[in-house]
Amino acid sequence: MFESQEIAAGQQVIVVTGAAGFIGSCMVQYLNSKGFENLILVDDFGEEKKRSNWEGKTFLRTVERQSFFNWLETARPQLQFVFHLGARTDTTEFNYAIHEELNVQYSIDMWKYCTLHQVPLVYASSAATYGGGELGYDDSHEVVNQLQPLNPYGVSKNEFDKWALQQTEQPPFWAGLKFFNVYGPNEYHKARMASVIFHSFNQIQQNGVVKLFRSHREGIKDGEQLRDFVYVKDVVKVMYWLMEQSAQPDTKASNGLYNLGTGQARSFIDLVKSTYAGLDKEPHIEFIDMPEDIRDKYQYFTEANMKKLQDAGYNEPFYSLEAGVDDYVRNYLKAGKIW
Repeated sequence: MFESQEIAAGQQVIVVTGAAGFIGSCMVQYLNSKGFENLILVDDFGEEKKRSNWEGKTFLRTVERQSFFNWLETARPQLQFVFHLGARTDTTEFNYAIHEELNVQYSIDMWKYCTLHQVPLVYASSAATYGGGELGYDDSHEVVNQLQPLNPYGVSKNEFDKWALQQTEQPPFWAGLKFFNVYGPNEYHKARMASVIFHSFNQIQQNGVVKLFRSHREGIKDGEQLRDFVYVKDVVKVMYWLMEQSAQPDTKASNGLYNLGTGQARSFIDLVKSTYAGLDKEPHIEFIDMPEDIRDKYQYFTEANMKKLQDAGYNEPFYSLEAGVDDYVRNYLKAGKIW
């Protein structure tokens, strides 16, 4: 790690918020791998369990989330790009005031700064905005006002999407990415909110059995709930591509909301079988009742319509579920490694 309190005059820097978290730290790693070390990392850096996510990365300095906008006023850095990935992501936190402060108001402040200083912005939205999927999973701006998220987290993400679409004053380039079920390294700190792969790996190591939620919906078998699982290495690759596009005068990537999944829904049983395969073990799955606090807010199917991103020119292949889980299990979980 290289951390300096001074930024050279005229030096352009890239901001990554949520940089100590799961996707944010992976974004920092990917930027490092592309030769970018002019990074300002923003987060709450007091959480020791997140320290390993960022301490091995190369960057200019860290800034605490609460003091970031004050720091901008004092330091007056020249921002090249902002990846705003910091958020309260706990879907079981039902105090909306917490989500409103961190996911809505903080994002509005970031938007206004990027607009005033003409800095391109990519921010994290979520597939949680789609609620039960009654209106499908199409990232059209026409449906945003009609969406009915199932929890306060999803509501907060949709509220900011709605706000952003109403603004006439905007950053020179912006994209709100509706992340679907992202999994991969650096989620060790997420506890209950970590991916099913992470929990499955730990259950297999402890007692050889993975417990999945029963289906509480008629016509859907246990373990056959479907989600669009996307590997974090693909997620950061798309975000990097959008940063490149923001600098191209003839880009086909327009400002707006984009789905970010694989476009292929897969079952939780497939996910767990892939986890066992990464450990070279035969699967052993048992089913348990879903906790009542999430039962009526549970998405039984998600699948990203990826046409908008493809039409914008992104044509890189995504990891298959099997390949992504295998890489995650073999190269990170088994080894206890950070990316």
